[in-house]
Amino acid sequence: MDTGLKDSVVLVTGGTKGIGLAIAQAFQAEGAKVCICARSQEGLDQCRERYALSGYQCDVTSAPSRKNLVESVLGDFGRIDVLVNNAGGSNGSTAMNTDLSLYEEALQLNFLSLVDLSKQVAARMEKGVILNITSISGRESGGRATYNAAKAAAISFTKSFADEMIRKGIRVVGIAPGSILHPTGNWQKRINENPEKMREFVEREIPAGRFGTVEEVASVAVFLASSKASWVVGATLNVDGGQSRMNF
Repeated sequence: MDTGLKDSVVLVTGGTKGIGLAIAQAFQAEGAKVCICARSQEGLDQCRERYALSGYQCDVTSAPSRKNLVESVLGDFGRIDVLVNNAGGSNGSTAMNTDLSLYEEALQLNFLSLVDLSKQVAARMEKGVILNITSISGRESGGRATYNAAKAAAISFTKSFADEMIRKGIRVVGIAPGSILHPTGNWQKRINENPEKMREFVEREIPAGRFGTVEEVASVAVFLASSKASWVVGATLNVDGGQSRMNF
């Protein structure tokens, strides 16, 4: 399938491991010029050496750092054709036992950074795609309260921003992954701690009978950013092996 992504400039946040790295490699396989960002310079150096990915150090929770990231990529490549807002993470405990400051941190990392980067890149795009990686927990409250709320906000923003930007030739879409297994992720840690409990979780919660892979998310990311998905606007697609209980 010709995705039309050859020579496109793609920026992936949180791109040194897990879903972000898999997405970066999938775009690279399509002939795109891929840039990744992360807080760790060590991780960026490893990705440059192993995968020939252009890396930029950036703390996406910092407004000046986000601005510098966009300006640096534009200065080096001249444009950004695809932005993948992948950086994110979970914190806190139960709603009542989580300090308000942790809600603010979760919103900065999972939502406000996404909004700011989307606006900055869209302002410099003539046409292109903005892809937001959220979570099924943003629809069904499956994770911690801070994470659920931030991801729900990101899903809602995806739709509202898409309706605004499509008239300018910019498609905004999203992916809501379910439980995805990779070596550096929380699910692998939980398997190591209690494999029987995780086996029961998979049997009970995931109809497909296994965890998803980062490559399965990455394949959907490439499709959504491609010309083959030109009529997909504002949608956030579940990639979850049937895990979510929603039927829309």
